[in-house]
Parts: sequence; C-alpha cells; structure tokens
Amino acid sequence: MIRRLRDRLNVSWMIVVLAIVLVLPFLLGIGLYLQSAMLLNEQSIFRILFTSKWMPMAGKFGLLGFILSSLMVTVLSLLIAGPICLLTAIHLTQYAKKWVLRIMHPVIDILAGIPSVIYGVWGILVVVPLVSRHIAPLFGVQTSGYTLLAGSVVLAVMIIPFILNILIEVFRNIPSELTEASLALGATRWQTIKHVIVRKGFPGIISAMGLGVSRAFGETIAVLMVVGNVATIPTGIFQPGYPLPALIANNYGEMMSIPMYQSALMFSALVLFVVVMLFNLASRIAITRFETK
Repeated sequence: MIRRLRDRLNVSWMIVVLAIVLVLPFLLGIGLYLQSAMLLNEQSIFRILFTSKWMPMAGKFGLLGFILSSLMVTVLSLLIAGPICLLTAIHLTQYAKKWVLRIMHPVIDILAGIPSVIYGVWGILVVVPLVSRHIAPLFGVQTSGYTLLAGSVVLAVMIIPFILNILIEVFRNIPSELTEASLALGATRWQTIKHVIVRKGFPGIISAMGLGVSRAFGETIAVLMVVGNVATIPTGIFQPGYPLPALIANNYGEMMSIPMYQSALMFSALVLFVVVMLFNLASRIAITRFETK
C-alpha cells in the first residue's frame, strides 16, 4: 500500500513538472501579447511588420528593418558555422584518434561557457578591423567594419560549440554495424560517411542546426557591439544592421516611462518569440517528414 502511494506521488509530481514546462511557453506568449496590446490597438499589425520607419516620438514603429537584420545575421552565421560544425564533427568521430576527441570536448565546453560580452569585445578588436581593412576592400566597399558580416562572424563563432556538441553525439550514437556493413560491401570510407552516416544522422543534423538558429536569433550583447545598430533596411552584408534583440536591449530600460514605446518594444519581443517558435516548428516538421520517409 505504501509502495503504491509512493509511486502515485512520484508520478503526480512528475506530471505537474511536465505541465509547467508545457504551459510556460504559452504563458510567455500571452504575457508579451498583453504588454503589446496598446500598440496593436492603435496600429495595424501589417503596418508595424511591413514598414521600416522607426520614429517612436512620431508614433511610427515599423519593425521591418529590425526583422530583416535579425534574419540576415542569423542565416549568414548559420551558413558560416554549419559546414564548419558538420565537417568537424565528421572528422572527430570518423577519422581522428579518440584522444583528439577527449581533448576537444573541454575546448568546446570552454567556448560555450565564454560570456557573450567577451565575444563582443573580440569582435570589436579583431573582426571589425578585419572586415573594414581587408574583406570589404576586396569587394570595392568602404565601411567602418560595424556591419552585418561582422555580426555574423561573431555569432557564428558563438553558436559553433552548441551545434558541434550535438553533432558529435549524433554521429557517435549511430550503430557501428552500419559502418561495418557498408565497408564490407566495398564502399570507401567517404562513401560510407556520405551515404550511410550522414543519412542516418540527418534528423539529428537538422535538430542541431535548428538549435543553432534559435540560439543565434536571440543573441543580444555580442551582436549589438559589432553590427552597427542603424535603424534602416540593410541592402547587403557590408551594411550596418539593427537586430530585434539589440533594439530591445538598447531601449527598454530608458523607455519604460513611455507606455506606447514600451508596448512597441514588447511587441518586438513577441515577434522574436514567434520567429524562434516557427524555426523550431519547421525543424521539427522536417525531422518528422525525414524519419517517416
């Protein structure tokens, strides 16, 4: 009798904790929506999302430039970090000696634990001058270096440890029998990796990239320090940008006394929240379809 009671209590508190985890995103979304209601009651959502004029004192809260800046920085950082992480994970799990992987694990953990402001300082000292003095002149562009490209490089370095850790575990958990069977049939090592290991681990690869996108899209301090923070629609990677997280971080504390301005910033946070949710949903759908196929 006592044992059954203990089992029921254990199951009950685990269900409660699970319910909290499931409900928490909805509570966050509802809270942000309620805080954004003042702006949404005054202006249409299409005007806010699809115009670029950000003049809060004049009642203009166009977020298009901020949204595009966030998307451009995130996508470019993933294009930089994705291939690096994938090829590094393949090398560490399929080619390198075991002691190399043992050394790399603490290095990856150190990279993941470095505060974002340190990455921002590194970006100012290294990446910004590199872009302004060497990379941009190759394309005939004169710039200060505080650009979307600089933000993307810093962001790519920041998300590499998160993506790489997942990819290493994905490839390590693929049954060795698959590799041995492919090699026994006469396939080369690279053919086995390309057609067996990568194919088997593709759902995990999508999941890792999705996590990287979510992590990159919401990053604030490091990107804020190197991206330029100019509220216009960027026309290229050598232009300054102003991502949504930087907008919120730069303005929220000072503008809490202006209700409409505060509501606009809360709506920016809601847009950020929804976009991250959509990224996660898209990656989950892609994983499900691939596994079904």
